[in-house]
Amino acid sequence: MKNKKITRKITQGIYVLTTNGGGCIVDSVSQVSAGDNPFIAVAVMKNNYTNELMHKNNHFALSVFGMNSNPEIIKIFGMNSMRNINKFAKIKTKTIENQKIIEDTLGYMICEKIDTIENETHTLFIGQLIEGDVYKDEEAMSYNYYQEHKDELIKVKTAKGQVAWICKICGYIYYGDLPKNFKCPSCGVGTEMFEKQES
Repeated sequence: MKNKKITRKITQGIYVLTTNGGGCIVDSVSQVSAGDNPFIAVAVMKNNYTNELMHKNNHFALSVFGMNSNPEIIKIFGMNSMRNINKFAKIKTKTIENQKIIEDTLGYMICEKIDTIENETHTLFIGQLIEGDVYKDEEAMSYNYYQEHKDELIKVKTAKGQVAWICKICGYIYYGDLPKNFKCPSCGVGTEMFEKQES
């Protein structure tokens, strides 16, 4: 393949996907039908803990990330696993239809899961929109903007003398000495895809 970065030109946004027990950052979200209660599809990596939760739960929510939303949300939901921390403890949320919604976003969609499609790396979850609202009529952050400005959006601040290893694929951060056989708990890649950062 000459340059797969062409896929970044597909118009996609940045969303916080939440379901009971967890959540993560996703970019592959599409409205795939029309009407008052359209179908919404979201792709989630199979080795992501949220994927496991999505298989267990019948509902999920998508909070739409805006250009002025707090980048800390991306760090917390995109670079950590609910296996290790409670992501919701660090972010303001509200509960609607038993789903946690991220407050500092442009709005939300709550869906009832109706189908799943599996491929080698991801599960496509299809839900029917049952509730939604717009908080702010502002520009949504595109996936392309995120990729072009990722370094500044998710810049890691480490204490003096502390070493951080950052996954070049998803941004997950590991502090301290990186074990030889370590696999990223967020996206599954090995140590060769981690970059060292020192204060």
